[in-house]
Amino acid sequence: MSATRVLTGITTTGSPHLGNYVGAIRPAIAASRDASVEAYLFLADYHALIKNQNPEEVAQSSREIAATWLALGLDPESTFFYRQSDIPEITELSWVLTCSAAKGLMNRAHAYKAVVQANEASGEDPDFGVTMGLFSYPILMAADILIFNAHQVPVGRDQIQHVEMARDIAQRFNHHYGEIFTLPEAVVDDDVAVLQGLDGRKMSKSYGNTIPLFGTPKQLQKSINKIKTNLLEPGEPKDADDSTVFQVWCAFANDAERESMRQAFADGIAWGEAKKQLFERVNDELAPARGQYEALMANPGEVEAVLQQGAQKLKPKSEALLEQVRHAVGLRAYH
Repeated sequence: MSATRVLTGITTTGSPHLGNYVGAIRPAIAASRDASVEAYLFLADYHALIKNQNPEEVAQSSREIAATWLALGLDPESTFFYRQSDIPEITELSWVLTCSAAKGLMNRAHAYKAVVQANEASGEDPDFGVTMGLFSYPILMAADILIFNAHQVPVGRDQIQHVEMARDIAQRFNHHYGEIFTLPEAVVDDDVAVLQGLDGRKMSKSYGNTIPLFGTPKQLQKSINKIKTNLLEPGEPKDADDSTVFQVWCAFANDAERESMRQAFADGIAWGEAKKQLFERVNDELAPARGQYEALMANPGEVEAVLQQGAQKLKPKSEALLEQVRHAVGLRAYH
């Protein structure tokens, strides 16, 4: 039986934080070790240009994120790990798909609609600040998925719509030009934790409430000390289910450690002590990878070589698929 092709895109914006690690990086690396899976993991650096027009930040973020995945144990030998911008066939396919994708479908994309609604609410022109990159984002995402005919795309709930759009775009193309594309499925793992940030909201760069993944131990301790807690004194029972400290603890602890901390909360553990234990637990898990990350950041050539090797490994696949697409739409050599 052939392997299931599973494709994960990693947006290269900002520095990786604990929420990224728990919600995306750790589960994706674990899944990539499954022998029945052909894992494709790519740095979505073209997507980054939609949100960030600062070249230095785009370049730095891409480096940090590539080094993070490798430091945390992604094996480039047993997976396909590559940078989107190193596979020119993706952007060529994106244009071909743009020529058959319906504008009405793009109008319904959540990200675009959210910007339009915000503009209308503040009395601006509906399309104020909307680039064609933002508007066409789902088509580029469809090209990312379809270029390797992925079967499954693990996503958060907010991204299901984009995978369904990729499926619609593929169906429409297949109907018109013949069966070339596999229809992808979105896979949502509800067991994957969504971490709360320092202020109790979802941990997100856009809220500025993140705990950086590879700061120094001192920086990690400082961030954990900033997690919002209530005013309950030592000795007063605390509600574990209402606590960001406990929630982050659960993402790093085993079942026995979770139960033991839940009991400590009921027994009135002091917030300072709970945060101290949380820091030690998180630091123990991240310390080995932190050293590896720092070594990779100090030697960018090593990371570059891994990504170039990934692109070379995939070249025959992307070229073959695009050759089929070109032939199907009539872009052929004259004979």
